[in-house]
Amino acid sequence: RLKEKVEETFGCEYELVTEFTGLISWSRGASIGWHSDDNRPYLKQRDFTAVCYLNSYGKDFEGGLFHFQDGEPKTIAPMVGDAVIYTADGRNTHSVDEVTSGERLTLTLWFSRDSSHDEDAKLILLLEENVLHKSNNVPWSLLPLPASDNMYWFSPHQASNQDIGFDIRLGRLHALGFDVYYSRDMNFGSDLSELLMEPMQLARRDQLLDHKFVNVLHSLQVGEYVNLYDEQVAQFYFWEGCKSQAFTNEVQSGKAVRLSRSQSEKITRVNSVFLKDTKLVETVFQSAGQCYFNLATFSAAITEWEDYSCKLHKEILLSLPQWRAHQAIYSVKFDV
Repeated sequence: RLKEKVEETFGCEYELVTEFTGLISWSRGASIGWHSDDNRPYLKQRDFTAVCYLNSYGKDFEGGLFHFQDGEPKTIAPMVGDAVIYTADGRNTHSVDEVTSGERLTLTLWFSRDSSHDEDAKLILLLEENVLHKSNNVPWSLLPLPASDNMYWFSPHQASNQDIGFDIRLGRLHALGFDVYYSRDMNFGSDLSELLMEPMQLARRDQLLDHKFVNVLHSLQVGEYVNLYDEQVAQFYFWEGCKSQAFTNEVQSGKAVRLSRSQSEKITRVNSVFLKDTKLVETVFQSAGQCYFNLATFSAAITEWEDYSCKLHKEILLSLPQWRAHQAIYSVKFDV
């Protein structure tokens, strides 16, 4: 219905396609300066934008006001249930004030006249390749599917290169007290941009956790599941009230090992490439405070998440023929 409203409002002669859908969390300190939504070469296919507000200014967060550079209204105070639609080009240059407290949540959809950028069609193709045509089909090794690398880089003032800023995947882990470790040998003079989608482990302080993840997105998705798994978990793998001795016991039991010098050097090298501005990381992401890591909760959450992934994998297998036939992703009901 939202796409139809955009088509009606702007008098589109042809049906639009959804180019990208983003569920965006703006934490304290997050903001964005004046820009248009097609301001990068790889975004020129974007014609229209719809921003849906999932919570309210003044109740759920402070700051985060939306401003248009020209025209009316100049300023929009987000309220849950409201949506703002506009052209994605320079006619609607806009900005968002810094969020000073709370969390600002938006669901943003970008639409294109170019059907070759249809998000659903691309996702269906990826799912076919990853779910149907892989012999070693382990459900939790296939999800989540990554976006392009440039979607994960955060830099101030919309800088067009990666000389400043940080990768938001590593940034979030770092703010929570974790680093990532890759066991394979790295040529420090080579391009490491593909590294983050390779198998990895998490490190905390001077300890390397035993569990191996398919990629950094896998570790982040398991972390999100921890929030659902245990109400006592503040965020990611932290558990308030857990004593630091618990982590020491896990190290002694073999679930974590002390980092060697060479392992620490690899972590430092990765951080130098993907975390160029740690102060900016701390501004954008808020830490969980003085909480302690609980590996028992972490391990249980991994088991729960893998069970969920298996269930989701089966649903995708059943739904994919319908999605492929209609070239659209939607909820498919099955007779029980």
